[in-house]
Amino acid sequence: MTAIAVVGAGAWGTALADLLARGGHVVRVWAYEADVARSINESHANARFLPGFTVHASLTASTVLADVLHGAEIVVFAAPSHALRRVARESAAVAGPHATLVVATKGIEHDTFALMTDVVHEEMPGRPTVALSGPSFAAEVIQRQPTAIVAASTDASAAARVQAECSSPEFRVYTHDDVTGVELGGALKNVMAIAVGIADGVGLGYNSRAALITRGLAEMARLGTSLGADSATFAGLAGVGDLVLTCTGPLSRNRAVGVEIGGGRALHEVLTGRDSVAEGVPTAESAHALARAKGIEMPIVEAVRGILFEELAARDAIQALMTRELKGEKE
Repeated sequence: MTAIAVVGAGAWGTALADLLARGGHVVRVWAYEADVARSINESHANARFLPGFTVHASLTASTVLADVLHGAEIVVFAAPSHALRRVARESAAVAGPHATLVVATKGIEHDTFALMTDVVHEEMPGRPTVALSGPSFAAEVIQRQPTAIVAASTDASAAARVQAECSSPEFRVYTHDDVTGVELGGALKNVMAIAVGIADGVGLGYNSRAALITRGLAEMARLGTSLGADSATFAGLAGVGDLVLTCTGPLSRNRAVGVEIGGGRALHEVLTGRDSVAEGVPTAESAHALARAKGIEMPIVEAVRGILFEELAARDAIQALMTRELKGEKE
């Protein structure tokens, strides 16, 4: 029985906390919102982020980070990407010096281009760090539907520990050593899901969806390999697996944002009043900037950024993609 802290009580953090509690671990959850902590403690539910589901009765939640982190052998970070550095910095003074850090947040930090494990490692050095990513809707994990994801780390023993602690008959974890590839796959697929959602919202069909997913995967691999990732990683769970799920699944927040944008709504209108975060929105900007800095062509990412932030019409962006210079598929 392991003491585990889950930092972040959104849908994904709550689903992971429930999974770990069902595995027999002592799990405490840090929630930013007081009503979420109260809901977990009093009703064994997260009415704000996972309505309609109950969580394991042993789960406890607090809005006091130190209370959650005290004595934790494993710390799982599931905070939004824009808040991760601040939360990790606040955690550094409290978390044990030998705690294993698991990063379930997906994204690319805007100003630094840092991946999420890099952010945590910079703020909490000296502790083993593991990226957790792959095709996994929170609602299906909490329903105990069969799911397979990846635990990636340069520390093989840390990855193996996370694999052992998280795995269950319904939740299979594979280890990996390509942290860059696994993290980029998890971050960039959200941008591609917005692109597919925009195409769906405009009224395009399955041909267009297939083209966007396939060429989106090529863009992901192109940027990844330029940063040292293994191209084969993008053919795995954290690459094509997560990409297909997020681009086609009705539970995808990023695809849903794209559908509304494609239907003619402005970004600020779509995001207003949403509790959950669509990580593909900030990632579109950071990925575009990173690609430009590295001299990598990512036309789909560029188009999504233009639609979201520069009032580029969706149909104009699609036309621009279709009329780009002709070239070989491998180029």
